[in-house]
Amino acid sequence: MTLTAGVIGVQGDVAEHANAITRAATAHGERVDVREIRDSGLVPDCDLLSMPGGESTTISRLLRREEIAPEIREHVAAGKPLLATCAGLIVAARDAGDERVANLDVLDVTVERNAFGRQRDSFEAPIGIAGLDEPFPGVFIRAPVITDSGECEVLATWDDRPVAVRSGPIVGTSFHPELTDDARLHGLAFFENPALDTSA
Repeated sequence: MTLTAGVIGVQGDVAEHANAITRAATAHGERVDVREIRDSGLVPDCDLLSMPGGESTTISRLLRREEIAPEIREHVAAGKPLLATCAGLIVAARDAGDERVANLDVLDVTVERNAFGRQRDSFEAPIGIAGLDEPFPGVFIRAPVITDSGECEVLATWDDRPVAVRSGPIVGTSFHPELTDDARLHGLAFFENPALDTSA
């Protein structure tokens, strides 16, 4: 079967996530049709979903305006995989730490925006991630940090602070896995996710 992957395309590294999903699918022997999501009505057809970074207040506003937000909640409620990265993590969080962000409240975490500094403080670091044999090249750009991981499984930390978590079908990261040539994180979030149904 061919899986349908959606990349929330209201802002952020849409093409990069699409490419990473395709590479990860190939590595796992899966076929995937990747679609950019900018309007409502498309998320319900997706088997897996990626919510990229960008500017969290803008993303949350556009998700509400285009009526995509309730569809993402229904996607998660149905147990389908979601990868939320950087600002996507902030929007997905239970508590975004900023009243300007209309958070989706699908991931039981509290986050602090820009916790690693502003744009000029961006950096790359090798991150040990549970489920991956070798360190992953974490790209941190105006990255949030998870200050309370709730009931989530912490997959990775940096400087003793959680930067990747998993809860049910959701994986959330503070960093940008799509900005590397390494698609293992997308593979872990999607094609090694027990929530992904490849039987139909």
